[in-house]
Order: sequence, then structure tokens, then C-alpha cells
Amino acid sequence: MEKPIKSVRRKGRAVTIDEVASKAGVSPMTVSRVINGYGMVRDATRERVMRTVRELGYRPNLAASSLAAAQHTCIALIYTNPSSTYLRELLVGALSGSARAAAQLTIATWDNLDTDAQRNAARLLANSVAGVILPPPLCESRPVVMEFVNAGIPVVSIASGNFSDEVACVRIDDFRASKEITAHLIANGHTRIGYIKGNPNQTASAHRFEGFRQALDEAGIALDDALVQQGYYTYRSGLEAAEKLLALQRLPTAIFASNDDMASAVVSVAHRQGMNVPGDLSVVGFDDTSAATMVWPELTTIHQPIASMADTAIDMLLRAVRRPDRGARAVVHHIVPHQLVTRGSVAPPRPPGHAAAAKE
Repeated sequence: MEKPIKSVRRKGRAVTIDEVASKAGVSPMTVSRVINGYGMVRDATRERVMRTVRELGYRPNLAASSLAAAQHTCIALIYTNPSSTYLRELLVGALSGSARAAAQLTIATWDNLDTDAQRNAARLLANSVAGVILPPPLCESRPVVMEFVNAGIPVVSIASGNFSDEVACVRIDDFRASKEITAHLIANGHTRIGYIKGNPNQTASAHRFEGFRQALDEAGIALDDALVQQGYYTYRSGLEAAEKLLALQRLPTAIFASNDDMASAVVSVAHRQGMNVPGDLSVVGFDDTSAATMVWPELTTIHQPIASMADTAIDMLLRAVRRPDRGARAVVHHIVPHQLVTRGSVAPPRPPGHAAAAKE
């Protein structure tokens, strides 16, 4: 007679979902989806997870599962980002993730609130939500973050330039991405490259500028301060910065604007001045929002998967909410891959002495 398989569950301690995930070679979220009967899991993966569950003798915490699946599990997404194209991608991902997880999503805008008002709003919101998603710049507002942390509310930041020991985050490597797209311009023959910075209240802006500087340095190109202008991730700030760059006696042959909204503004100013893009001026952006494909020519840019990052943030929050030991905070830092997307806005520079390369 065949002996029954013995559970390897240790006495005195329940097997955790993280142990099941580790042995099965999948994420804890995948284990949760299999156990709760959600779709979007391959049959082979589902079978491997269930086999591991049986081998380890894992018993789901039914109370925690019920809480997680309940419709009153509410996640808040709070934003102050002025870019409508960025916001659109953010909302698409957050709505998709919350719908899949049967969680409610509360969306709040704090555009007109000062720091004290934001702290008060955070204190009130902490009484009615299970978790919070903070995109920039709110994710880097320590007073706001600490209101939620001190209330025991899990927080996931999106696109923050800094990792934190207090909140989880999901982001790309802004430094590497910026360096890559700058190197793309250099590989096309550009050595006089204008740069429009992002909002200084976001650390990602600094990382992007450092990536730009590093690419120039590795190519032996000296940074010209006259070619660097401050922007604020808005279309209007891109217009103002582009006008200054294109008023220089010696024009840049390319401009790297550190988001697509500002890059679109550069194209607009160039066209208004009778310049051909990319014949007279190459332009690149960052983020790959809808703004990148709403101009002509369409922008070469860095694809930052904003919608996917927001979807992932929902998963990360629900994992934190569903933990049986909510007191033991698990901070997860997740870097997602970026992609250089080449379109029609980049070409080699005109030969020296061309009318667009220098003003008479």
C-alpha cells in the first residue's frame, strides 16, 4: 500500500505564502492569484504552485483573504502632477490593477494644498483607506509620507528617485535611461546638445541630468552651461526653455527635454522659427506618454511603463494589506526596465556653416 505524502510543515509555525512562492519560483502575488482562483496564470505555473502548496502543507489565512477580497478594501491614489499625459497613464494602470483585485480606488488631487493642508488631508485619509499610492512629487514629501507611515498605512511611491526604508517604491533607473538616450544623440553625431531639466522638487530630475552629464563626459564632450535650461515638466516651461536655447548665437543641434510634454514644446518652437525637425534640430523626450506621438515628427523618447508601474503598485499594496502580520512592515523596492524608443525626431546634424547651425 502506497504511503501518503507527509507534509513538511514544521510544528509550531505556519508556512507563509513567501515560502510557497520561493519554493515554487514565483512571486507571492502569483501564489495568491492561484489560491484565490484568479485568472492570468499559466496552467503549468498553477499546477506547480498547487503542488508546492500540498507539499508544504500551506493553509491560507481565510480571514486575511476575505479582507483582501472585500470591496471595502480601499486604495488611494493622490497626485499633484500637472502633466495630463502622465496622469492618464497613471490612472489607466491604477484602475486596471484595482479592478482586477476587486479593490476600490479613491483618486484625490492636492494641487492647491500647501504642506500643512496636505498633512491634514493625509491624516484624515488614513482613517478610511487600506493603502496609498504616491506619484511624484508627493512621494518625496516627507511630512505627507510620515503621516501615513505613522498611521500604519502601507505606501507605495511611483517614480521616486530615492529608495526609502519606510515606503515601498516602483521606478525605472532614470540615470541609466537618460544616459542611454543622450548616447543615442551622440552616436548620431551630435556634440552640441541642449538640455531642459525637470522639476527640481523631484529627485528623478537630478538623476536624469546626471545621466546626461555622464554620457557627455564619457564621450569627451564638455558640458556647456549655456545649453542647460530649467524646466518644470510642463508644456509652458518647455516653451520658455526652448525659446532661450534657440535664441543662442550658436544653436544646439539637438535638445533633450526631460519629459515628453517639454519635448513637444521644443518641436513647436522650432517649427515656429522655421526650423526643420530633425533636419535642423533633433529633439528627444522622456516617458513615452501620448504626447510623444501627438507631434510631428513623433518623438524619440524613453519608454517609462507608467501604467504598468501603477498596476504593479496596486499589487504591492494589496500584498502589504493582506499580510497576516501587518505589524511587520515589508518594504519592497522594484526597478522596472525602460526602453529607448526611436522615432522620427532624430537625425545627424547639418554640416558646419549651415544656416541653422549659426546665426548671422
